[in-house]
Amino acid sequence: MSPDALNSLFQICIGFALAGVLSSGYQALAQRPAGFGLLKQGPGPQALAAVPFLVFAAPFLIMRNTLRPGQIEQHRFQFVMIATVLAGFWSLMSGTFIVMTLRAVGLLA
Repeated sequence: MSPDALNSLFQICIGFALAGVLSSGYQALAQRPAGFGLLKQGPGPQALAAVPFLVFAAPFLIMRNTLRPGQIEQHRFQFVMIATVLAGFWSLMSGTFIVMTLRAVGLLA
């Protein structure tokens, strides 16, 4: 495996891990699962705070909504594949941002 491929895999893992931690932390604090409905609260501080949260939690939310138990029989294979690719790419981008930020701060070599 080339170093670039290994680096991309590491960034995808970081992105998915961060998404899972954020979503689980939100669920633990708010006693309800996170979702894209957080943006429907209207203009205000809650909706403004939901944007950066959803930017980093989106890969987990996309996969959770796609693979929710009891609904997997209703989804076509193409829909699940597109959602998986979208969540993976989104995770790669958020993981890249986190790794670049950690390098800029000096916490990662």
